[in-house]
Amino acid sequence: MGIPEKIKAIQDEMGRTQVNKATEHHIGLLRAKIAKLKREQESKSKKGSVSDGFDVRRAGDATVVLIGLPSVGKSTLLNKLTSAKSSVAAFQFTTLTVIPGMMNYRGAKIQILDLPGIIKGASTGKGLGKRVLSVARNADLVLLVLDVFQPYHEDVLVTELANIGIRLNQRPPNIIIEQSSIGGISIAQQVKLTKISEKLLKDILHVYGITSARVVIREDVESDQIVDFLSGSKTYANSLTLINKIDLVDDEFLNDLKSKIKSEFITISADSNKNIDILKEKIYEKLRFMRIYMKPKGGETDFKEPLIAREGSTVLDICNKLHRNMKKQFRHGMVWGKSVKFGGQRVGINHVLEDEDVLTIIKTREM
Repeated sequence: MGIPEKIKAIQDEMGRTQVNKATEHHIGLLRAKIAKLKREQESKSKKGSVSDGFDVRRAGDATVVLIGLPSVGKSTLLNKLTSAKSSVAAFQFTTLTVIPGMMNYRGAKIQILDLPGIIKGASTGKGLGKRVLSVARNADLVLLVLDVFQPYHEDVLVTELANIGIRLNQRPPNIIIEQSSIGGISIAQQVKLTKISEKLLKDILHVYGITSARVVIREDVESDQIVDFLSGSKTYANSLTLINKIDLVDDEFLNDLKSKIKSEFITISADSNKNIDILKEKIYEKLRFMRIYMKPKGGETDFKEPLIAREGSTVLDICNKLHRNMKKQFRHGMVWGKSVKFGGQRVGINHVLEDEDVLTIIKTREM
């Protein structure tokens, strides 16, 4: 029996199993087995895979992908956000490959990728399927583009992305697993577990061949989070939902729609350019950028062209942005701004910077 047949057999068993308190342990194990088989399947499928324009080189300060079903207005939106020329037509599947564009906003260069429209079942290979969805693995932000008349398609997009291991608006579980050769499995709970029993946790570890280990749990996790952690192939991405074509509906329709959508969303009309500026600002905000102004030793600060970095960046991150060998020449930094107690404070390479800090890098040969 091949992997697809094994997965199908387990899924059929899950379908026959009534979901209740008594069966949650059994269902949790079945899910773990499916996830393990899918990882094996993905590992095999990667061998000998080919590229037809879906491997896009990352450019700029961040990458954002547009994902949606066919004809929801992704291409029009890309053209409004960037200077790209993505084909637009009144029929489905206009975009047949990934179309990149660059959005320049508040000093940041943000790469926007228009992906071909996906359909339900894309994660199993339907349409351009997995190759389209896989582009989102390397994205810093996923924009789910919906037609105002079909907002329920959001569930389809989230499910298809989840099926290939992309978790939206989630964080990796705070877990540590230190394997050992003897001693069995010991679990140290720093919080009380209410969503999974220790027995199920140990049994899931056994599915993945872990029989001796020290497990530290730092948050109240579910069985699916344990499986995600063990599979090791999950991607965690921020997302924002866009409701497009609002120029085609009245306020009453739109207000009723807003009350039914639970996720964070913005209403737009790419065709009539409505709320596009609001969207640009939201993209910038979601990417958590900060501006660092460079000041050469003995020179003036360049306030015209800030260096764009991500929130939480250190002096080391800035060195790596400037030149790959900069950290080898680094002696110390001098910072003016919110991250220091006084202007011109000397800092080390691991100092965490804040938005609009001014930074001078002193290299060893300058002393």
